[in-house]
Amino acid sequence: MGYNLKEIFDCFYTDGTFLNGEPYGSGHIHDTFRIETVEKEKDNYILQRLNNKIFKNIPELQHNIERVTVHLRNKLRSIPGSDIKRECLRLIPSRDGKTWINDNDGNFWRMYIFISNHHSYNVVDSPDKAFEGGRAIGRFQAMLSDMPEGPLFETIPWFHDIEKRLQTFNNKIIENPARRAETVDKEITQILHRAEEMKIILRLGREGKIPRRITHNDTKFNNILLDENDKALCVIDLDTVMPGYVHYDFGDAIRTAANTAAEDEKDLSKINMNINLFKAYSEGYLSETEKTLNDVEKEFLAFAPRLITYTIAVRFLTDFIDGDHYFKIHHEFHNLQRARAQLRLVISMEEQYKDMKRIIRKLT
Repeated sequence: MGYNLKEIFDCFYTDGTFLNGEPYGSGHIHDTFRIETVEKEKDNYILQRLNNKIFKNIPELQHNIERVTVHLRNKLRSIPGSDIKRECLRLIPSRDGKTWINDNDGNFWRMYIFISNHHSYNVVDSPDKAFEGGRAIGRFQAMLSDMPEGPLFETIPWFHDIEKRLQTFNNKIIENPARRAETVDKEITQILHRAEEMKIILRLGREGKIPRRITHNDTKFNNILLDENDKALCVIDLDTVMPGYVHYDFGDAIRTAANTAAEDEKDLSKINMNINLFKAYSEGYLSETEKTLNDVEKEFLAFAPRLITYTIAVRFLTDFIDGDHYFKIHHEFHNLQRARAQLRLVISMEEQYKDMKRIIRKLT
């Protein structure tokens, strides 16, 4: 669908004149465009059409992001040498004073300043990059640990709640709306075999042994921007910042940062968790969070990548069985391909689990 990007751009208080807009990034959920301005000395922008089928309360979503980015900017102001414009996302207000607009077709849009001179990676090829990614997410969590004014709105209820995800998964197997369940017996068995073990983080939370904190909840590595020297710069894609357990962020980051292949790699033999990248990411992460996490949180960090990789596999396979209604796909079997890749990564993590636990114990 074509959009009049200039008309939408002009609904926001921008410091520049629209030149052109092009699709940007590889996100599964929103439609994202990079807007270039005429004036070379002015900022460029990121303009997004928000998916309000997945995020059903856009005003609360935007309010979360406003609260988080204002708090982060206030923290950065107290750190000498901070480049606040590049180290924290900045929402652009609309001409009616909100941080989003509705177009004539009812679509929701928002705009950020484009962060210049950054690098982002889908595949991490060095321990140095992994360390900086860990440092970025650790700092993000640590800086938000004292954010005032009560809990954030839960933009997607039960987002990483594996009990809810498995309940939905089992229901879709029974309903079998796309008549696909019978074609994925092997994958269903792999998921059900691990189901009880994967509930341990939720049990620890219910027992009061680990606290709910402000977490990002979607820390795949390409949501971390590095600067021109590949040093930690900014954490982006704040739609799912809400209450959660730190294991969700740590686990999802390892899922992508330490994976030797892409999230949807078709050749399963290429998929492995690189233990050296796991170690480097853990070092960076704990360099920022070691003083804020409790002992039980630290103890279960090594388990977290298994949980989140498994959870993503459940979500991809659920969507495949359901007929591909949630994630954007590029071919008929894309969600199945993604699920198989994630399950292979879970197996690689299981094979190296003792080493993962040993690394975390040594760092803490």
